[in-house]
Amino acid sequence: MTTPERRDLIASYGKAYETLTAALWQFPTEMWQWQPGPGKWSIHEIIIHIADSEANSYIRCRRLIAEPGSGVYGYDENKWAQVLDYHSRSTDEALDLFKALRQSSWQLIKDQPDHVWHTATVLHSEAGTVSMEQWLRTYEEHIPVHIRQMERTYRAWLDAGSSA
Repeated sequence: MTTPERRDLIASYGKAYETLTAALWQFPTEMWQWQPGPGKWSIHEIIIHIADSEANSYIRCRRLIAEPGSGVYGYDENKWAQVLDYHSRSTDEALDLFKALRQSSWQLIKDQPDHVWHTATVLHSEAGTVSMEQWLRTYEEHIPVHIRQMERTYRAWLDAGSSA
C-alpha cells in the first residue's frame, strides 16, 4: 500500500460514523427490528454488532502498535448477537460507543510512523498473521459492507409488503 493510498483509507476510516449515521436516515426506525429471515440480522442487530466489532478493533489496533507480535482473538458474532440479546440493546448507546471508539483509533493511527504500517503484525486466532495495513483495510470496509447489508434488509422489508 502506498502512503497516499493509506492516507485515503485513514481519511475514510475516520469518517465512518458520519457515513453510517447518514445512511441510517434512509431506513424508518419502525423497521429496524425487522429480520429478513432466519439467521439474518435486523438493522438494529447490525448497529449493535458494529459497536461490538469496533470495541474489538480498538483493542486490536492498540496491540498492533504497542505489542506487535502479540495475539488477538476472533469472536463468534452470531453467538454474541443471540447470547447478548442484541435486540434489547440500545442503538443510541451503540452508535455513541462506535463514534467514541472510532474517533479514538483514528486519532491514534493518523500520525503513526511508516515503520508501524510496514512492520507491525499480530497473530489473530482465526485469520493468522494480520498486519496494520490489513487491519486498516478490514475496518475501513466494515461500515460500507454493513450499510449494503442494511439496504438489502430494507428492500426485503419493502418487498414483504411493509410500507416506508
